[in-house]
This record gives sequence, C-alpha cells and structure tokens, in this order.
Amino acid sequence: MRDFSFVLLPEFSMLGLLAATEPLRVANRFHGGAYRWRLLSADGRPVVASNGMSLAAHGAWGESEAADAVLVVAGFHPLRHGSAGLLAWLRGQDAAGRVLGGIDTGCFILAEAGLFRQQRLTLHWEALPAFRERYPLLNATQELYELGPRRISSAGGTASIDMMLALMARSHGHDLAVQVSEQFVLGRIRAQSDHQRLELGARYGVHSRKLIQALALMEKHMDAPLDSEALAAGVGVTARQLQRLFRAQLGAAPNVFYLGLRLEHGRRLLRQSGLNVTQVSAACGFESASYFARAYRRRFGCAPGVERREA
Repeated sequence: MRDFSFVLLPEFSMLGLLAATEPLRVANRFHGGAYRWRLLSADGRPVVASNGMSLAAHGAWGESEAADAVLVVAGFHPLRHGSAGLLAWLRGQDAAGRVLGGIDTGCFILAEAGLFRQQRLTLHWEALPAFRERYPLLNATQELYELGPRRISSAGGTASIDMMLALMARSHGHDLAVQVSEQFVLGRIRAQSDHQRLELGARYGVHSRKLIQALALMEKHMDAPLDSEALAAGVGVTARQLQRLFRAQLGAAPNVFYLGLRLEHGRRLLRQSGLNVTQVSAACGFESASYFARAYRRRFGCAPGVERREA
C-alpha cells in the first residue's frame, strides 16, 4: 500500500488521523516518495473534528482518484454521519479491489455497509460494547490494530502510529519503522496485542490479585451479573473475604461496585449505539427497564432517555 485515502466523518478523531498520517510524512523523509495520502469529505469541504477544529479536505470521496487503501476516520456518533451514498461508494471501492479500513470508530461504517464477514477488526475500546451489540456476528477484538489482506483497522488515538509502523515494516523493512518511531520519541514499537486500556490493577488503583480477578469477572459478565457467592467462588475466596477486599481497596461492597460498572456500561451504550432503553437495560443485566431507569437516575441525575437525546 502506497496511496492512502482518509475519509473524514464529522466529529472524527483528530488524534487518530494525525497518528496515521504523520508516520507517512516522516517515512518520506527517509524513503522519498514512499507514500502519498489525501483527505476526503462528503462534499470536498472542510470537516469539523470532535475537538472542534476544522480540517480542509483535498476533495470529495465520490470524485477522488483511486487509492490503494481507503480508511474511514470517525469518532463520536459514526452512524449518524454514514450516508447511504458513502456506504455504496465503499462497496464500490471493495469491488475494485481496494484495501478498506477504519480508524477509531470507522469500522461502524464498514460494518453497516456489509464489508466485514470473517475478517478481524478493532475499534476504540469505549465503542466496542455498542459495536458488539449491533453486529454480534462480527469478529471485533480489543487489539491495538488489525492487519488483514483486504481489511485494516486501528483503535484510534496513538494506536494508529503502531498500525502504520507495522505496515511500514511489512513493506519497507523493520529499519524504516524504527527510524520513524524514533522521530516520535517512542520508547518502543508496541505489538498488535498490547492492551488498549490500562491493566485492571492500574485502572482501579488496586494490587490484590484476587480483587483484580473479581473485577475482570465483573467486566466479562455485564449482561448476566454474577452474585457475590459466584464471584467469590470464581476467584477462590469466600464471600466475606471478597466483601473485605472491596471495602478496603475500593470503598464499596462488591454488589454496589458491580452496579456502578453496569450503569457506566449502559451509559456508553446509550451514547454510542442505536439500542433503545429496554435493549440497553437487558444488555447491562437489569431485569426490567424501569429498575434500570431508577438506578440510572440515582447515579447520573437524569433519565436514560434524556442521555440518549443529548448524546
């Protein structure tokens, strides 16, 4: 892949885009003419990113030159900005043999166009639950990036740098990737399988191995919550010991902390998926939408429906 077209959707991630294009610029310093790229919008006009900054496009995607790879760069509310015309155009690019990909939440658009089947894909961790709810048959991972023969994707943010370095190493050798990496003052080139998020212990500021295991179980079982006895058995402690661990290191009982995790999960789904309140409540393990709504209001000070309208 030498020529890249980046399709910018309104509210796209500026960092995700720059982390993909800057490595190409630096690579050309060491390997002249190795890469070309262009920025495309629906009408060829500037696009406003999620940070409020406007970026000029080189042209409209419907009138652009052929490229080796077409990457959709998105951020907040990707499906709100994925027009029928764009979906049809992407299907045409696929039929023409282009490599297609997504940055941050760009894979929502490719999935909506029916352009993923068995291929692995990744996207930003915060949008992953909503993606899996909408496309349960697709193979969405938590990797930093995914590189397949015809599909590539990055989780956005600085993961786009890692994806581009991997592509450079594949096309021009490891030495070029190292040169580019050093220009960005990176301590190392991250592997594809590196975590998108901080490890659980660092994220919650805890060190107990048993507590970390319990948190992992909670995150894994959002839609069918485990009771305290099952959680304790899953990590090899008694329910009383688990209570003590949570209260000592997290300041809350396990069931209270678990409820908070599920409500945060619901908030992300409301903001980023097309699921209605009843569907979100089920995805978060609540027996009824009314119970979910009451718990949601207590925690966030507004009804779930208000969250959906404001998202």
